[in-house]
Amino acid sequence: MRGSLIVIQLLRDDRGATAIEYGLIVALIALGALVAFQSLGASSGGAWGDVADKATAAMS
Repeated sequence: MRGSLIVIQLLRDDRGATAIEYGLIVALIALGALVAFQSLGASSGGAWGDVADKATAAMS
C-alpha cells in the first residue's frame, strides 16, 4: 500500500515539469537576444567603420 502511495505522489508532482517550462522560456529568450545582438552588430558595424575612417582622415 505504501509503495503505491509513493508512486501516486510522484505522478502528481509537477515541479519538474514547471522547471522544464521555465528552462524552455529562458532558452527562447536567450535565442531571441542572440539573434537581436547579431543583427544589431551587423548593422552598426558599417557605422563604426565610417567613424574609424573619418577619424583616421582627420588625424592625417
